[in-house]
Amino acid sequence: MKPVPATAPVRLTLRRPDDWHLHLRDGAILRAVLPLTAAVFGRAIVMPNLRPPVTHTAHARAYRDEIMKALPAGMQFQPLMTAYLTDATDAKDIEHGFHDGVLTAAKLYPANATTHSELGVTDIRKIYPVLERMQAMGMPLLIHGEVTEADVDIFDRENIFIDRILTPLLAAFPALKIVFEHVTTSDAVDFVKAQADDGRLGATITAHHLFLNRSDIFKGGLRPHHYCLPVAKRERHRLALIDAATSGHAAFFLGTDSAPHPVTAKESACGCAGIFTAATALDLYAGIFDAAGALDRLEAFASLNGPRFYGLPANADSIVLERGGSVEPAPVRTEADDTILSFTPPGGRLHWRVAPQASERSPRQPRER
Repeated sequence: MKPVPATAPVRLTLRRPDDWHLHLRDGAILRAVLPLTAAVFGRAIVMPNLRPPVTHTAHARAYRDEIMKALPAGMQFQPLMTAYLTDATDAKDIEHGFHDGVLTAAKLYPANATTHSELGVTDIRKIYPVLERMQAMGMPLLIHGEVTEADVDIFDRENIFIDRILTPLLAAFPALKIVFEHVTTSDAVDFVKAQADDGRLGATITAHHLFLNRSDIFKGGLRPHHYCLPVAKRERHRLALIDAATSGHAAFFLGTDSAPHPVTAKESACGCAGIFTAATALDLYAGIFDAAGALDRLEAFASLNGPRFYGLPANADSIVLERGGSVEPAPVRTEADDTILSFTPPGGRLHWRVAPQASERSPRQPRER
């Protein structure tokens, strides 16, 4: 990142943001990480890849109840639930869940593309009846945009997904709203921009993909806490993501893909994919926007573009960000005594933080240096 300009404002007020791609898990991990998101974000699209996955409306309702039970007293937060699509998804159940207000969207995981996706869709044509029903009722489809064939290089999975799956999908369902989640390449950015005129294709961008390129995974040795899926790409792709996020373009919005894993699961012979950013996500985004000279566009990316795409009102209240000092994210401990490490950008500390007095939702956990 570039040095932070000396003339940058010390305080910045934003409409309260939302997180349009979030992993909360369940049980002890849910109870440990939920307050960190709820302290800053008004709503979040909650991922359904639990074990077992959230494949039906009844499970989504029960999971929502578990989340609300884990929310500390006095905090306000709205989980927006999703259904995990499989080859055997019942279109009627998805429709009932959407019309009953339980489900906000449905999530397409290509089988074996990422964490707990082994029960995902093996051939997208198998769920065409579900997609037809979703298109008719205006229910968004959220996509993990990678192919999984063994002969495709891991760094090419997103590009090939665009050609083989996403382009035909858009043609087959011309009114289906789609979110291309956690885009990682300049090719994906260009594709989303090219489709933007009709407003039915959006894209989320994570904080960690704005900081990491693929070399960061291997600097000085293997860095398991920088490993996620989709994997970080070349530097030119990272720069394209920064340009997209900070451009003010309405098709791009905040989705952390914050994915908590215990340290023991990350630092193992077969480490889990996923980067945990919930504790400091908005601080991370603010640093990127500050370095790009685009703080005036942070509110659109974090607070306005997502609600507009989903047809929801923006949050009514605000938060305040402060710039100054240096912050190192503290580890999160669960009731089971597992430790979850927060993402720290390559090269250092964070210089932005959500002002504690700006939110009565929950204390946060940064360590000042």
